[in-house]
Amino acid sequence: MTEEEKPLTDRRFYKAEQEVGFADRQSGTRQTVHPSYRLAFRDTDFLLRDDLRPVRFQLELLKAETLIEEAQIGSTLVFYGSARIPSPENLDAFLAQERTEEEQAIAERLAAKSKYYEEARRLARLASECAVVEKGMRQFVVCSGGGPSIMEAANRGAAEAGAESLGLNIVLPHEQEPNPWVTPRLSFQFHYFALRKMHFVLRARAVAVFPGGFGTLDELLELLTLMQTGKMKPIPILLYGREYWNRIINFEALAEEGTINRRDLDLFHWCETADEGWNVIQRFYDLDCG
Repeated sequence: MTEEEKPLTDRRFYKAEQEVGFADRQSGTRQTVHPSYRLAFRDTDFLLRDDLRPVRFQLELLKAETLIEEAQIGSTLVFYGSARIPSPENLDAFLAQERTEEEQAIAERLAAKSKYYEEARRLARLASECAVVEKGMRQFVVCSGGGPSIMEAANRGAAEAGAESLGLNIVLPHEQEPNPWVTPRLSFQFHYFALRKMHFVLRARAVAVFPGGFGTLDELLELLTLMQTGKMKPIPILLYGREYWNRIINFEALAEEGTINRRDLDLFHWCETADEGWNVIQRFYDLDCG
């Protein structure tokens, strides 16, 4: 076979990273150093323009989707919950901080919810120890928002079981970093809340919802709406903290007023412990593991 004769399977165009190398070797003339001459996919200023928003949407969808697929993750167990609930080991220090009388009362209510940190941690550990694999893909991989508190507890429980876990973080005006228990190669950062929420539900086969604020409410109610309207097939939704949720949402009143059907109240399961939640998931999917 001569130099000109190549197998039919050989690539006929250079890969993007090769083209980047060629571009980097160009001499620094007035034309080549001007921003307009940059390769479009390397031009950050261009990608950040308002009219490139659709492209950024696509990139946020594709980056996480591609890397999660390459990690052979078939489905996830998603954890939603407050970023403010202290862990049991930090409870004393949390309560010892100087506060007004009103602030201290709020702190004590948050501290009373620290039990849910431990339950989230245990639930994540149970799912990770079960280690379900189907068609070469890992199932019920723990996924959280990647932040502190309940999110940290979920990633921590998975790590303690020797398993990987995802963290889907979001850029916020105030400083925020992923918690240290998220698997580095599965730690993602999003600009758009909409794309982040999409990734939460795309692979979700069960969702554990712990006491939380606006963000948790947003995620919970969107999930319930997707299932109520038939846009998403039913999955176990584990609602932790019946006393808390009934205080902030009167589910019964919604049914009594006719704004939801009474059967919509069956879309979620009340739970208090990790074992209760894991048993719901096992029954739903007929799983055979401890």
